[in-house]
Amino acid sequence: MTRKIALVTGATRGIGLETARQLARNDVHVLLAGRDRAAANDAAAKLRQEGLTVDAIALDVNDANGIAAAAKEVEAAHGRLDILVNNAGILAEDPTKKPSQQPLDAWRKTFDTNLFGVVAVTQAFLPLLKKSPAARIVNVSSILGSLALHTDPGSGIYDFKIPAYDASKSALNAWTVHLAHELRETPIKVNAVHPGYVKTDMNGGNGELDIPDGARSSVELALIGADGPNGSFSHLGQTLPW
Repeated sequence: MTRKIALVTGATRGIGLETARQLARNDVHVLLAGRDRAAANDAAAKLRQEGLTVDAIALDVNDANGIAAAAKEVEAAHGRLDILVNNAGILAEDPTKKPSQQPLDAWRKTFDTNLFGVVAVTQAFLPLLKKSPAARIVNVSSILGSLALHTDPGSGIYDFKIPAYDASKSALNAWTVHLAHELRETPIKVNAVHPGYVKTDMNGGNGELDIPDGARSSVELALIGADGPNGSFSHLGQTLPW
């Protein structure tokens, strides 16, 4: 069988790097994408030293020309894309400030990466995904995007409000639902995942899960079969409330 081709954004460290590692361990040819090609090259070289099939690619989700160039690069090298993991994301706010105190610039910066960047990358690579026998799109969201849990006084996130980040993930979930509906009659499946509260740089090293466990949800949804979900929001197989 022809080896699947996967592209993982924001993959030079943390959950993205581990997602690339785990996909490659499942016999997937991984394109490890990062804003800086040198950093992507270094990360890919590290995984190749582990005997994994990984190539580096430069892709800044905020750079339209760079996204287009990356899509052309993948088309020229592989002719298709089987898996797209939209992992790149940022948290640009000061969590000590109230929602009404967060500067508008932080909102714009957050949405540029966490939503608009995902939409731009997906639109650019969708023609290549449609050339796959059964493509998978995984959007790395967060439980902080759940409106149901944010309005439930009994939930663990009720008193944890980072408005721009949270809203960007709510919007990402909405994008997931809309794209899944558009592609429902095709072999392509589109899903959102919550990686968990993972010990990453974004969390200042705090968290409940180690990075390998944080990558598992993305990898599992990237490798689902024809009977797998479409338009879902989950964590390690558990459905989460929108």
